[in-house]
Formats: sequence, structure tokens, C-alpha cells
Amino acid sequence: MAKDAQTNSLEEFWIPFTDNAGFKKDPRLIVKASGNYMTDHRGGTVLDGSSGLFCSPAGHCHPKIIEAVHESMQNLTYVSAFGTSHASAFALAEKLARLLPEDINHVFFVNSGSEAIDTALKIVMAYHSAMGSDRHRFVSRERAYHGVNIGGVSLSGLVNNRKTFQDVIPNVVHMRHTWNPDELMVRGQPEHNGVDLANDLQRAVDTFGGGTIAACFVEPVAGSTGTLAPPKGYLERLRQICDENGILLVFDEVITGFGRIGGKFAADAFGVTPDIMTMAKALTNGSIPMGAVAVKDGIYEAITDKAAPGAIEFFHGYTYSGHPAACAAGLAALDIYETEGLFERAADLSPYFLDAVYALRDHPMVKDIRGIGSMVGFEMHSNGKPGARGGDCQKKLFWNGMHVKFTGDTGILAPMYIAEEKHIDEMMDKLTKTLGELT
Repeated sequence: MAKDAQTNSLEEFWIPFTDNAGFKKDPRLIVKASGNYMTDHRGGTVLDGSSGLFCSPAGHCHPKIIEAVHESMQNLTYVSAFGTSHASAFALAEKLARLLPEDINHVFFVNSGSEAIDTALKIVMAYHSAMGSDRHRFVSRERAYHGVNIGGVSLSGLVNNRKTFQDVIPNVVHMRHTWNPDELMVRGQPEHNGVDLANDLQRAVDTFGGGTIAACFVEPVAGSTGTLAPPKGYLERLRQICDENGILLVFDEVITGFGRIGGKFAADAFGVTPDIMTMAKALTNGSIPMGAVAVKDGIYEAITDKAAPGAIEFFHGYTYSGHPAACAAGLAALDIYETEGLFERAADLSPYFLDAVYALRDHPMVKDIRGIGSMVGFEMHSNGKPGARGGDCQKKLFWNGMHVKFTGDTGILAPMYIAEEKHIDEMMDKLTKTLGELT
């Protein structure tokens, strides 16, 4: 018997990274959004305290993006990414390259951050194959995220992202994470242990041989685990070790890209240039799924020059790589960031934002606060069941009028770049109220 088209059982949709049974008993549905705010299905107003999933810094439903996508879709709804293309894809790649560090001028479009990581892995393999080297080992880090495709899960250092999925790619070595339980409430980059922690890569070189290691993947600031900024000297030492051993350094800038940390990318903010960068999320202001992998010229040229004339150089791609609507959204988003000065606005608001969150440092519920730029992780004391208090806090926060992304017992605040001091004040009022309701 056919179901009533007006009836929504909430049963058929399998929601990602969610307690599905609990959600369907007490659903939290968004029906519309604009700027800093969303509206839930009960008619309540919800402040977006994490810019969606760090992907909508220019605010929800930006009219310039809507207009650009609408105009694009009147001319092209799809172009095959294999063997043909369209002008917007080249225009977006060129505009994006102008934002990237020097010598990173070639862009491969994908549809998500997870796809960007798996694409970066394959680019690394293709590069070393073209160079005639047999490098088969990858280095990642504890508490790393790197998406949910099988390559990213292989690199992941988050146990819950790995324990169910055992058949991952082999030969991945994990460095230590950078959180120090003896150095809490640090604002910005921790002062200590940077070089020592980065020397985990040197130990991998000493143990396995530098000539076996293809690439080192790091989030410049580990985001999903709760905002772990790199200790001073850490990224610089990784860059040095990679240079000395022919290892490619890959920055996962899916969260940190497009002004979240300061500068255009974390590479700018920290003054360390990788060989490959992955990005997604804010590339289109979260309006249409899209990601990208950007590589240094030498990597692109090594792979393309190796192929015979007329042959495909890189056997990889996605049906929707460089989709016309996504490219239109990306072009509009990058234009908005520039013309509205949003990276600069975020940097200007950062001190006020950080001051406000660090005022919770003595709250009895708060174990640690870690913040840099326009992102702060606040970790709560566990109630003996890891993640339970965080899940409770997220739900209570929503019904108190604010959305915040949580990982375990850590919430991650990441305001829109269009936010003002009044929005930060509102954010802290709602957070403080909710913390007081927890048990």
C-alpha cells in the first residue's frame, strides 16, 4: 500500500553521525535559515554557533550565491567531467589558485572533504610512481579526522571512526596528537613540545626509512577532535623533515581553509607551505557540495609529463567533479569573501570571541578550552560515560536556541564571519544557561 505523500515517518532517512533512535523520538528539524539564524520545526529561532559544520561563514542563504546558482542552472545543469568541461570550472580554479600559497596553482575538484583526502592519497601515489620511487607508507596523527571514505578512515586517529571498519589501507603510521593534559586553557598555539612531537615523523623515518614514506597528512589545526592548535615549531619541523626525506606534506584544510584560523588558509596563518592542500566546506559557503585538492606545480607536471601524448594522465575523477552549479556557488562565495571583507571581519572579531569563551575557564563543568582564530573547542568533564554529557549538552543547547557541533564531550564554537559582538554575547548566554542545566 502506498504511503500518504504528506506523512513523514522519519523512519526511512538514515541520518549520519547521529543517534537515529533518539533523534526520531525528539527530532531537531530545520525548516529555513538566513544569516546567523535558523528556524526549527516548532518555530523557534536557533543561532548557528558552528557555521553549520564550519562551512557557511558568509551566513545561510546568501542571496548572491542563490542568484549565481540560479543563473548558472538556466544554462547548464550538468557537463560531463570526463573529456569535456565548462568555463566556470576553469574560472573557479583560477580564482582559487590566486588565494593559495605560491607555487600551488593546480586544482582538482571533488564533492566533499572526504573525497578530497582520498584524491590527495591517489595524487601522492601517482606522483611517486611518476618519479620512479617505491614509497608506500603514509604518516598521519592520533585524533586526526580526514573524512570518512576508506582512505580517510585509514588515516584517521579517532577510534570510533575506525573500530567498526577494520579493512583499511595498510602501512599507515600515526604520530602522537598534540593535546597536553598538563597544559590546559591555552589560547592560540601552545608554547611547548612542538619540535618534540613533530619528531615523531623523524622516528618513523628512522624506523622504516625515509625512502618508504610517501606523505605526511596533518590538519594544521585538528578540528573535529576539538580544536588542537599546533604547538610552536611543530609545523615548521614537519616541513623540514619532509624536505630532508622527499616526503610530501599534505595539509587537510577542509575546516581551517577560507579564513577560519586567520589569513586565507592555515598555511598563511602559520607561514608553512605544504605540497598539497585539501579543502571543502566554505569553498561554496556550504551551499552546494564541493571540495578541491590543490597541488604544487611540480607535482602536477610530474604526473602529466609522465604520460604518453594523448593518454589520460591521472585515472581518477568523479561524475560531479566541477559541477556547473557548484562552480557558480564557489565563484560567488569567493567573491563575497573578498568584497565583503569577511576574512578581515573574522580576524577583527576573533579577540572578542576568544575573550568571551575563555571567560568560562573557571566554570565547574569545563575541563579545557582550546581556541585560535574563529574556532574554539570547549571540553566538558566526563560524567563517567564518554560522550554522554556532550550529547546531552548538544540537545539542550538546540532547544535553548543554539546549534553547536560536538565530538564526544567537546563542543566546537565557530561563529559566522558576518557575526557581530551581539551574536557572541548571545552565544555565550545560551551556552552558559545550558551548562548550568547539565548534571
